Amino acid sequence: MSHASDAAATPDRPRKKRNPVWAAIREVLIIVVVALVISLVVKTFFFRAFYIPSGSMEQTLQVNDRIFANLMAPGPFELSRGDVVVFRDEEGWLPPIPSPESNAVSDFFTFVGLLPDPSSQHLIKRIVGMPGDTVECCSADGRLSINGVEITEPYIYPGDNPSDSEFTKTVPEGKIWVMGDHRGASADSRFHEDLQDGFVDLSAVEGRAAVISWPLDRLGGISGEDEVFAGVPVPANQ
Repeated sequence: MSHASDAAATPDRPRKKRNPVWAAIREVLIIVVVALVISLVVKTFFFRAFYIPSGSMEQTLQVNDRIFANLMAPGPFELSRGDVVVFRDEEGWLPPIPSPESNAVSDFFTFVGLLPDPSSQHLIKRIVGMPGDTVECCSADGRLSINGVEITEPYIYPGDNPSDSEFTKTVPEGKIWVMGDHRGASADSRFHEDLQDGFVDLSAVEGRAAVISWPLDRLGGISGEDEVFAGVPVPANQ
């Protein structure tokens, strides 16, 4: 009984010698292609890099931080009060930006999702009100309340008030009410009442900020501060 491999070992048909240089190049190319495919899949479906250009989320996020956002929230994972979210500027909260300078290296890393896209207009804020919630500020002792329950917000920038302007907002279906942690330096929902009454479409949310990736001394997760909102009841209309 013979095997297919026997013929290749006979004197009449000597085994072809592999070119070690080409074999090494081919392996490197395969690794690069696989890495690119994985990066594109991750960028498209799982995580994406973003850059923090302002201090509106201090102290949670600092100027020049790089973060990764979980693109599966909203989606397979739901959003909740306290989540820090990245959303597209569909309502024109930000002024237009000039076309950024680029080079082949940065364009490549942006394409595969390892660097943020500098041409995209995104904002990052914390969700304070979900659909159906009534968000109000401020109470007699200066705190913000949700559905009639006052909350204490330890993530607010030291020295800031929960809000220097008073408001009462009931969040419509499909919208969220967002605020920056640096309340005195954040042009958030409070400052855009002329645009959808300050609300952000849930459909504009790109993802939930999950990890600070740079600088390395700030590497770590980004908290949704669940304990702050634990006592908030379900809206009466739900």
